[in-house]
Amino acid sequence: MNGPSPLSTLRKVPVRSAVRWLIVGLIAVATVINYIDRNALAVMWPEIAKEVGATKDDYALLVTVFMLFYAAGQFLFGRLFDMIGTRLGFALSISVWSISIALHSVTHSMLSFSLVRAMLGISEAGAWPGAVKANAEWFPARERALAQGVFNAGASIGAIVSAPAIAGLYLWLGWRGTFVLVGAIGFLWLLPWLFVYRAGPDKHP
Repeated sequence: MNGPSPLSTLRKVPVRSAVRWLIVGLIAVATVINYIDRNALAVMWPEIAKEVGATKDDYALLVTVFMLFYAAGQFLFGRLFDMIGTRLGFALSISVWSISIALHSVTHSMLSFSLVRAMLGISEAGAWPGAVKANAEWFPARERALAQGVFNAGASIGAIVSAPAIAGLYLWLGWRGTFVLVGAIGFLWLLPWLFVYRAGPDKHP
């Protein structure tokens, strides 16, 4: 019975090794985007509050709404990633959160802000269960801590760069334009993600 030749097996190893590090790198970039998006409101809130007539208590309410739906999203997207896989799970998560952050640009009241913050919270939650699933799929046990470290670094980098990046964009575009632009960045991320992550590690070319 004919099986895969040793030569063909050897050819696949370097490709798969390169692909898995590209995948964890893209997930780290997605996490940077995740933190920029979630922190955008905090950075621009003083000016937004003046325009919509909101208070510090209103901001505290928006934070609570975001975190409640973020917690619920962990369960929802954890189950969803198990059902549809890492490739499509991440594509869905970042698509919805990019739409959510862009929709901040058309809000005019606390009700509309609450709705888009809930939508953002539930969709951004997908990044964490998705990263854990990708790690387990693509990395052997001896390398998973390093891979997880790369992903976690994205959260720290995102937290560091979000304030200056959002402040600069605000001075250039105003708060509504800034929300639109950061939403567009998520869709740009989808292009390399869908190109690089074509299938799971057992079926990847």
